[in-house]
Amino acid sequence: MRLHRVLLLGSALSIFLTPFLTPGIANAATVSGIQVLGSERVEPTTVLTYLSLKRGDPITQEALDEALKSLFATGLFADVQVWATNGVVTVEIVENPIINEVVFEGNKELEDDKLQGEIQARPRQVFTRSAVQNDVARLYDVYQQNGRFSADIQPKIIKLDQNRVNLVFEISEGPLTEIESIRFVGNRRYDDDTLRSVVASKEAHWYNILSSNDRFDEDRLAYDQELLRQFYLKEGYADFRVVSASSELSQDKTKFFVTMQVEEGDRYRVADVRVQSQIRNLDPNLLLSDITIQKGDWYNADKIKTSIDKVTKKLGDMQYAFVNVVPDVNRNRESGTIDLLFNINETPRVYVERINIDGNVRTLDKVVRRQMELVEGDPFNRSLLAKSEQEVKDLGYFSKVDVKTLPGSTPDKTVIDVNVEEQSTGEVSLGAGFSTADGPLADFHIREKNLMGKGQDLGFSATIAGARTEFDISFTEPYFLGRDLSAGFDLFHTTKDQQDQSSFDQKRTGGGVRMGYPLSEKLRQTWRYRIETNEIDNVDSDASRYVKDQEGSRVTSAISQRLDYTDVDSRLYPTDGYITWLETEVAGLGGDAEYLLGKVGAGYYYPVADGWVLSSIAETGIVSSYGDTDVKINERFFLGGTNLRGFEKAGVGPRDLSTDDSLGGNQFYRGTVELRFPVGLPADMGVSGHAFSDVGSLWGIDDAATASLVDESSLRMSAGLGLSWRSPMGPVRIDLAKPILKEDFDVDQVFRFSFGTQF
Repeated sequence: MRLHRVLLLGSALSIFLTPFLTPGIANAATVSGIQVLGSERVEPTTVLTYLSLKRGDPITQEALDEALKSLFATGLFADVQVWATNGVVTVEIVENPIINEVVFEGNKELEDDKLQGEIQARPRQVFTRSAVQNDVARLYDVYQQNGRFSADIQPKIIKLDQNRVNLVFEISEGPLTEIESIRFVGNRRYDDDTLRSVVASKEAHWYNILSSNDRFDEDRLAYDQELLRQFYLKEGYADFRVVSASSELSQDKTKFFVTMQVEEGDRYRVADVRVQSQIRNLDPNLLLSDITIQKGDWYNADKIKTSIDKVTKKLGDMQYAFVNVVPDVNRNRESGTIDLLFNINETPRVYVERINIDGNVRTLDKVVRRQMELVEGDPFNRSLLAKSEQEVKDLGYFSKVDVKTLPGSTPDKTVIDVNVEEQSTGEVSLGAGFSTADGPLADFHIREKNLMGKGQDLGFSATIAGARTEFDISFTEPYFLGRDLSAGFDLFHTTKDQQDQSSFDQKRTGGGVRMGYPLSEKLRQTWRYRIETNEIDNVDSDASRYVKDQEGSRVTSAISQRLDYTDVDSRLYPTDGYITWLETEVAGLGGDAEYLLGKVGAGYYYPVADGWVLSSIAETGIVSSYGDTDVKINERFFLGGTNLRGFEKAGVGPRDLSTDDSLGGNQFYRGTVELRFPVGLPADMGVSGHAFSDVGSLWGIDDAATASLVDESSLRMSAGLGLSWRSPMGPVRIDLAKPILKEDFDVDQVFRFSFGTQF
């Protein structure tokens, strides 16, 4: 009974108080007017456009709430109040301020431009707290991606007049958060050290100072899992999986502890390999020779991929485009074996309908098209397409080259789409360095490899060293007269200090023209004509008679040719393949010099194991006078230093014992066998060890012999160890070599160091 009375009393009170709590709603049923209070920057008419209410609409609490939400959703207002009185809806607003300036304080490792590009806040934008919170979260992500998980970011607001603010991000970057340890759980076949060498993430050590892989990165951790999977699949563990990969951050936020739990599974051998083809009139047994994995081998995912590539390439050469080679892997867990079946789907023969070149803004279309081995109307050939893509990349004009095949207008036609992204082809560099041959050096280099988008190459370089000064200007047109015919010219001026070796200085000034063209895919012919003045001066008063007789200036007019056969995987750092060359030169087409010169050489590179490369180089040459004058000292060969380690530059060959001057020789041979190997440091540091042995000899001069002249053609040999580093500042190499076979008058050089940098 009491409860019933309480409910009745509550209902009466609510009816009595309703007109006071919502007078507008109680006294007016519709909107008779709307007024806006507090607007400064935002026009009242603009505010009205955001409202969901208009004259004549019924006034309800739901309608007022909806209007309130609509205004807050604009992000223009810090506070909004909406109420209704006697049919008039009042909207009172407090506008959000405008950002006058965005400032970063305390950042040293990341520049303002980098941080500004990551956030949304900009001057003259409306300030909202939610947007600033999102920007702070983004800045934290940026610092974590750069390895600084202890960074602290505090946004501050400085109020200005006219409802403006300065937004200041106060940043404490903190130290780098490095990976303290990488541990593995569940690995039985390979120990932790082996698996650490597989993953891209590295533990923090002093020698990682130039690498960022010891900084924790979530994306890199995901990549590490894929690297582990590829490694185990390569070694035959077809069931391998990464169960989990976790990272734990230390309390001071300066170290990460990474743990990966793996499940290796069993190792499988290949029991059977077959090829099944859906292509009509194609014998699948013809493709078995392209399968690199054989019966009895351990299962190897890399060999399967290589086999697919080879089969696809062979089918492409047979004009079958869009082939789909799918390996079917059937496991027999009881016997620990795998049966491999390569399924080849039937595809039609196709022809090139069209070649599209996209993305080249500056480079002319013809520069790209002339690198293509295929043209419209040709039978499609996948190997030629891959070669074309590599040829376009080798131009060096593009940061990205993407070549795709698309269906043509009919099933037997295909469209080749070449999409490129241009990059800067201009080079300006200053350099400094030191070598035992030339002493301290500095150089300046400016070059444009794609002049006016035509693929032309124009360059100027200057080198000033303790023992050498050199200036060069060169220009090359790679497709002269619209053909695969390179043509160009060179101008040069060189001075060399030969006082230590032969008691004279040398100056060369001249120029030349050249022309090169391919004789086959890997064989290239180059012709050159050169004219120069060569001056031997500043001859020491105590110099050898053989040197004093050379003093003076002479003109050399010579034509030369060179044949190069190149079949290596990389021209810069070859690891597999071979090169050969033949060079001849004849002087006497005018000028003072009359001689014939010939050189022939070869180099071979063989990958012994991962990171181990065995290389050998051999070269021999001869120069001979055919006129009334002898071969001069500036036309002879010199041996030692770079081309025969263990001996000083010009340390081998004919010598005047009375003055110890090196005289050069008319004939030489040299050879090198070198083994490059890893030294236990991460591969991305670019540090390699070298064990080598050099052999060679130099002899013969056109002059009457005297008692003080020594000229022996005996074999010289040296052996040594070296260390090289592809540093960010340039290549660095140290060699220690000791002569094994030599003559008493030869000059040794045990230690050799070279260093170069560009900045």
